[in-house]
Amino acid sequence: MVRWFNTAGPCVPRNHYMIPASARLAEVPRLVAREGYFVVHAPRQTGKTTTLQALADELTATGQYAALLFSCEAGRAWGDDIGAATRAVLDRIRSGAESTLSEGLRPPPWPEASEGTLLATALTAWARACPRPLVLFFDEIDALQGRTLISFLSQLRDGYRGRPTNFPISVALCGLRDVRDYKAASGGDPSRLGTASPFNIKVKSLRLGNFTAGEVRELYAQHTADTGQVFTAEATTRAFELTAGQPWLVNALAAEIVDEMAVPASTPISIDHVEQAKERLIVARATHLDSLVDKLREPRVQRVVEPVLAGTTLLLDPYDDDLSYTRDLGLVAEDPPVRIANPIYREVIPRVLAADVAANVTAEPRSFVLPDGRLDLTRMLAEFAAFWRVNGDVLAARQVYHEAAPQLVMMAFLQRLINGGGFVEREYGVGRGRIDLLIRWPYRDPGGRRAWQLEGLELKVRAAGDPDPLAEGLGQLDAYLDRLGLLGGTLAIFDRRPAAPAIHERTSIGTASSPAGRTITLLRG
Repeated sequence: MVRWFNTAGPCVPRNHYMIPASARLAEVPRLVAREGYFVVHAPRQTGKTTTLQALADELTATGQYAALLFSCEAGRAWGDDIGAATRAVLDRIRSGAESTLSEGLRPPPWPEASEGTLLATALTAWARACPRPLVLFFDEIDALQGRTLISFLSQLRDGYRGRPTNFPISVALCGLRDVRDYKAASGGDPSRLGTASPFNIKVKSLRLGNFTAGEVRELYAQHTADTGQVFTAEATTRAFELTAGQPWLVNALAAEIVDEMAVPASTPISIDHVEQAKERLIVARATHLDSLVDKLREPRVQRVVEPVLAGTTLLLDPYDDDLSYTRDLGLVAEDPPVRIANPIYREVIPRVLAADVAANVTAEPRSFVLPDGRLDLTRMLAEFAAFWRVNGDVLAARQVYHEAAPQLVMMAFLQRLINGGGFVEREYGVGRGRIDLLIRWPYRDPGGRRAWQLEGLELKVRAAGDPDPLAEGLGQLDAYLDRLGLLGGTLAIFDRRPAAPAIHERTSIGTASSPAGRTITLLRG
């Protein structure tokens, strides 16, 4: 049976290409052997459930433990009804045990208990009856909220002292967030838990990371071994660059190429196939991407992401809870400097935030293509200037991320006209004071060979009290164009000062000379 790239639910070895799951959390067996209670967290669709199920199976197979992974999702619907939520989770525990554990390791009938002690009483009864120490992985623990979450954490803390004979020897809480953020899920008041940490018995917090470049090659090589279809080295490298190894994105790119684009098995998968698949995923707004961008309007996420998009200073310390939360969601890279996690998210986020802009762009994209197939950027910039004069103030005011509003409007305009023919790549991050854009446009050279037209743009904003950023922008743009190997570029400066002239007066297109002597197209808006 031919396997496939999985983009929905846990991976199954017989059906899916997959990286050996247990190797991704190699510390877990040691923590279990030391009777540890710990946390495993990672963004959605990074392989938590797949990895934890493999670990549970391996721990049980050693003959030393009875290990079980189960989901707390069933308790979500019951909210603060502690009894109903606990019984729903206990039903999932019994169901999971009956399907994965031998009869002698399964739990006895759950004893009667008060609602606030149901979980601890049940686990105590199972630990006493089971001939092996219990190891339990509470998957989707952050599905529980409020009083129910407080009750679960409290009962686990109370039972911890009774291990190994009277309580599970090792427990892992597994979810999207690190344990420090459970305070917010329980109602936002740490004092409600009576401790600075709601799970202060944990010995470690493990984050399931992205795939390495080697693991992406290994995953794609499994498809080659099964079908004979080769991923070229350039395609695999580009897939890793675009995804930064995010597991769902790595699988989704390959699935798009193999299943949806249906590239024949006899055709090697090229970098062009990867680029096309990337664009199709973004346009389709797959469930993974939709669930991710749904978080963008949360105030604590906006507090981190907006300065990144605008290139302004992030007024947070490295241990700020909002920064940690945004990293836990997978929106921001795990390591400094603060930046969007990968190039695909960098494209998705501004498109989503400025989706209303595209609906107002009436120009025909093909009208900006010259007879030789190259892009007429000069005409496109003039069209944007006319668009900005009429619509800029209104569209900028409607942007939720007000600090980055002009940049979002311009990026959305360019994306609308270039989408489908070429690509717009973005570079932004806190403290840069700008957004750098690279337009890549394919065309045929006089010999009929495929070539790429590259255009570099820099976007800056002048806020109240700021001097004219022209000189700074020209110097920055020189450095960017040096890196791209380009002889010219475009600098766009948006004036956000309250005392700035009216938008129709201040919007203009001209030229300027950079410190390196380049002739730069200067757009003021």
